[in-house]
Amino acid sequence: MNPVELITRKRDGGELDLDELRAFVSGYLAEDGTVMEGQMGAFLMAGVLKGFTLAEARALTTVLLESGDRLDLSDLRGPTIDKHSTGGVGDGTTLVVAPLLAAAGAQVVKLSGRGLGHTGGTLDKLEAIPGFSVQLVGEAIMAQAEAIGCVVAAQTGDLVPADKALYALRDVTATVESTALIASSVMSKKLASGAGTIVLDVKAGDGAFMGTVEEAAALAELCVAIGNDAGRRTRALVTDMNTPLGSGIGNGLEVIEVVETLRTAPEGRFAEVCLALATTGLSAATGVDPADAHERLVGVWESGDALETLRRMIDAQGGDPAVCDRPREVMPAAPVVVEVPAPSTGSVTRLPAKAVGLLSMSLGAGRQRKDDDVDPAVGIELLVAEGDAIEAGQPLATVHARTTDAAEAAVARLTALVEVGEDGQAAPTVLRTIEA
Repeated sequence: MNPVELITRKRDGGELDLDELRAFVSGYLAEDGTVMEGQMGAFLMAGVLKGFTLAEARALTTVLLESGDRLDLSDLRGPTIDKHSTGGVGDGTTLVVAPLLAAAGAQVVKLSGRGLGHTGGTLDKLEAIPGFSVQLVGEAIMAQAEAIGCVVAAQTGDLVPADKALYALRDVTATVESTALIASSVMSKKLASGAGTIVLDVKAGDGAFMGTVEEAAALAELCVAIGNDAGRRTRALVTDMNTPLGSGIGNGLEVIEVVETLRTAPEGRFAEVCLALATTGLSAATGVDPADAHERLVGVWESGDALETLRRMIDAQGGDPAVCDRPREVMPAAPVVVEVPAPSTGSVTRLPAKAVGLLSMSLGAGRQRKDDDVDPAVGIELLVAEGDAIEAGQPLATVHARTTDAAEAAVARLTALVEVGEDGQAAPTVLRTIEA
């Protein structure tokens, strides 16, 4: 294996096969490897500029998958389902979808990550619950999945370590933006997690990594192809992220929204996406008609079974289960809470996801670097959505902050971000469904 030869071929638009990619990545990961960091960076940049073929994306997924351990869920009674989101603002869907599917008879083992930038992370939300632990070993994961039906935990360092190494390099060499590299990163981790069915939520829009529906659909189609190729029932939804999905933007606030959503009928934008993802996963895993799967899920939602399953999961992982009864009392509270009044009468025509997410991050709810701490109590709670009719002086949101100065600055910024006009339209939710 000659690294320079392979880099040159990729630079000139050529294709590398599985054995060549395996040797190249292995050479980079080895302590005395034959591939230097600069050579891997050059290869990644060549691929970003020239593009990777479908065969290369599949091969790279295989190489990443081979680099570490895999969970074996075959002893679970099943069906086993995993869910992944490409990241967004106000997106606490995992904390609804996992117990919802478990209450409907599936088993969900979800290995999640932390948030970075304006997008939130599932682990950060869960760790906002007093006492909750995301650090579980394999035996504990399996036991909880069998007993309760769902477990959400941190990915171990032994699961797809090659992806972690490559992503760290992509992050500092401006080579993140590649559909093939993103797909192989996502799908290697999903395949290693062992579920028989995988449902993907690929966000599109202002607050998403993929800015357009077409870009998101291309990524979704590639991920679905890789998953189905590997023998997993893989489905994807392309969902809107031009405006925040939920009303809570901030880790504790998003947990509160999850609980309050499961305590009421499944209505509204956030609930709609949660139900769509769960329906897609349950239908694919069991072969039942989507309409029947939807009816089953609405039933366990409205009966309270899904909320009870969430309570059991929280309790099993050391969290305070009383959060499911009194979320606003149990979750950490910010010392300063200020309302944001509407500047005029009309309807909300624009509530941009990314800007609101960045504003919440500036309050301490997110991190700029992976080792930054996050404040579980701060953030923004939206009281209106795009398309809502409002009156001057009506509260648009509440800002939860550590200091008065931070709150006042956020209020001024949020007032400027919310656009009010005469013909606001409700934002869409599910934009496309991809099965093959």
